[in-house]
Amino acid sequence: MQGWLQAQSADDLAISDWVITEISSALALKVRTGALQLDHRAAALSLFNRLLADTLTVHPVHAGHFRAAARFADRQELGLRAGDALHLAVAAELGCTLATLDRRLAAAGPQLGLPVEAL
Repeated sequence: MQGWLQAQSADDLAISDWVITEISSALALKVRTGALQLDHRAAALSLFNRLLADTLTVHPVHAGHFRAAARFADRQELGLRAGDALHLAVAAELGCTLATLDRRLAAAGPQLGLPVEAL
């Protein structure tokens, strides 16, 4: 993932505010389950915040994104969780290619007409 990020132009990298929430949630879950120590969580958050400040464009999430995400989540064949549907909704509105490590998310994007780069 780090290699992929380094190969990208900073002008091409964008996230939504939702990604910031998900990063914190994922790291907190790893601490709670004992998979990550607090000092490692702090280091990871520090690196993410540096990437956020130096490289990433952050787009807000608005009510229309939540409504589109609900429509995507309603599509049973996609098997999307709320957060994944929200990522797709934001990317779709912005006309972005969604880069993801998540196989389900990568499979759902094209079915919704969204370009995806599976990492």
